[in-house]
Amino acid sequence: MSTENMEVRWFRSEFTSFVHLYQRGKDQYEQQMPEYKGRTELFRDGIMDGNVPLRIVDIRPSDEGQYRCFVQDGVFYEEAVLELKVAASGSAPRLSVEGYQDGGIRMVCLLAGWYPEPEVLWRDLSGQPLSSVTQTKSKDKRGLFEIKSSIIIIEHSNQSLSCSMRNTNINLEKEPSTFYISDSFIPRVSSWMVVWSMTLVILLVFIICTLYLFKLRGKHLDTISKLHTELEWRRSLSDAANVTLDPDTAHPELVLSEDGKSVRRTDKWQDLPDNPERFDAMRCVLGYEGFTSGIHYWEVEVGDGLSWAVGVARESVRRKGQISLSREEGIWAVERWGGQLRDLTSPETPLPLCQVPSRIRVCLDCDWGLVTFFDAGDQAPIFTFPPGSVPGGRIRPWFWVWRGSPLSLCP
Repeated sequence: MSTENMEVRWFRSEFTSFVHLYQRGKDQYEQQMPEYKGRTELFRDGIMDGNVPLRIVDIRPSDEGQYRCFVQDGVFYEEAVLELKVAASGSAPRLSVEGYQDGGIRMVCLLAGWYPEPEVLWRDLSGQPLSSVTQTKSKDKRGLFEIKSSIIIIEHSNQSLSCSMRNTNINLEKEPSTFYISDSFIPRVSSWMVVWSMTLVILLVFIICTLYLFKLRGKHLDTISKLHTELEWRRSLSDAANVTLDPDTAHPELVLSEDGKSVRRTDKWQDLPDNPERFDAMRCVLGYEGFTSGIHYWEVEVGDGLSWAVGVARESVRRKGQISLSREEGIWAVERWGGQLRDLTSPETPLPLCQVPSRIRVCLDCDWGLVTFFDAGDQAPIFTFPPGSVPGGRIRPWFWVWRGSPLSLCP
């Protein structure tokens, strides 16, 4: 059917941070993701037949990944997921001699401008692969790979060799560069150097064994510390924090219950004061209580809501404009999007759960700087931001509501 008068939204992981938006019969660029400014185009030729393909120009490695196409007409909406693969073809392999090393000659093969990371292949003249290859890699400012692969050629070894490159993603192999080294260029190794090398190897083995014993002792002490910490953690969970929602921070589309224990989203923008504490773009609300020390927990009834997130945030978390739901922004939480639960790390990681819990327990340890999430039904752990993840300062409960049933704080 025609999509001329529908909303067509292309986005990555965040619905509100879009790659391209077509709405009310025209393209909307005001809140487009900055990295896609001037790079996107929605084809209009097939819009009457329901064809809404997106073109991205000036493609770059960071564009790789999942894209979601969301189409809405009134109360009707549908969503599809696509995977974009990016590939770049760079320079041909370039061979060079970098000098003497380990009783042989060090040969180096250089490649630049490739994506994804290609495979470097060293072969002799009969086409057999060569071993004992070392490799370093880096990325340029465009995110393309630069690879430096080296091999040591010693006397009586395969002194005729070639270096080629293979990129399996685009089924491409660059023609090899070939080199020949005469025996006269390869240094001879004296007997005293052999004795010195063997002594060095024995010394290194002794050092490694000593370090390994210290590591085993450290692991044993670390295990005891973790058990003690877990025991103290469970002892401290005798009383729950009495958390209420702060109406001064609630987004204008969020409606709070009179007792401050429940929040739901509406499609109506309420006439509320635009105070500095209020979220104005993200549908978030903070808990009224803040914590700076000790251990605290509370439980949230999430029901069967399709899109929500619960956790904690810094007192100073940004309230105005689009924000990233991540710990870099000052938010530590788990999120449900559709039928999947995931942690708000960077990148977001799906959590391997058989089913999404209907009640979440949020546990905050201010002294250790960690946040743990449990299924309040069977007390099974869901995810933990490890010790030190949450820095000092005042931390408050944080909630995000997109669509579905309301979020309620349990007694």
